[in-house]
Amino acid sequence: MESWLKNHDRGTVLLLYIQPGASSNALAGIHGDRLKVKIKAPPREGEANEGLQEYFSGILRIPKSKIYLIRGESSRQKDLLVELPPEKTIILLRELLK
Repeated sequence: MESWLKNHDRGTVLLLYIQPGASSNALAGIHGDRLKVKIKAPPREGEANEGLQEYFSGILRIPKSKIYLIRGESSRQKDLLVELPPEKTIILLRELLK
């Protein structure tokens, strides 16, 4: 399993490194043991966190209500819980990392 993906009772935890204020939303490879994600939203008043949840809702094809920021609210290193099995999560994300 990928170093940036962990099993969880409710689905999958993604270990992320966020670059807010980017020109577009995109997966940007690996940063240490985390998946690097570029987010257009600026890093103020939770806008980047909201943008992150919206981005993953779209690429994983699940409602935003099934995505939770469980660590890193004001940090670039964030842990995101998605209510989706790890097997399905990794398939969807690997397609975008190619």
